[in-house]
Amino acid sequence: MTQPAYYEYRHLVGFEETNLVGNVYYVNYLRWQGRCREMFLRDRAPDVLADIRADLKLFTLKVDCEFFAEITAFDELSIRMRLLDLTQTQIAFTFDYVRLGPDGSETLVARGQQRIACMRGPNTDTRPTRVPEPLRLALVPYSVSGTASSRMLTTTAG
Repeated sequence: MTQPAYYEYRHLVGFEETNLVGNVYYVNYLRWQGRCREMFLRDRAPDVLADIRADLKLFTLKVDCEFFAEITAFDELSIRMRLLDLTQTQIAFTFDYVRLGPDGSETLVARGQQRIACMRGPNTDTRPTRVPEPLRLALVPYSVSGTASSRMLTTTAG
């Protein structure tokens, strides 16, 4: 069985994530992006967690989300993260929000993007730093295109 070209975080929508008419608050889509990214680090790049506990910071520079269909409480979602772009100090992800039907159907309900920067130093004096090697390597299988993967491996020197 081959590994999918995305990292998947599964989520069951709860009532607390909806508004009075039962639709999911938009801010939750952004929270799920962050949660997916966190679970990726835990599952695929655990060495980076120790680095974060030291002085590595992953600053979110930009997030967005485009909505295609409403979701409500008890919808089961698959949030699928892919690597969109990688530079020496920044990473861009894309997220597909897919509603999973009880019959096995899948419906794309939203799509989002996120760009983060790697920084080091105390909060009063942070500076850009290279994306850690364990994170670069963990991202390779999830690249949207071969370009990001090859660039990941060639920007690690120096």
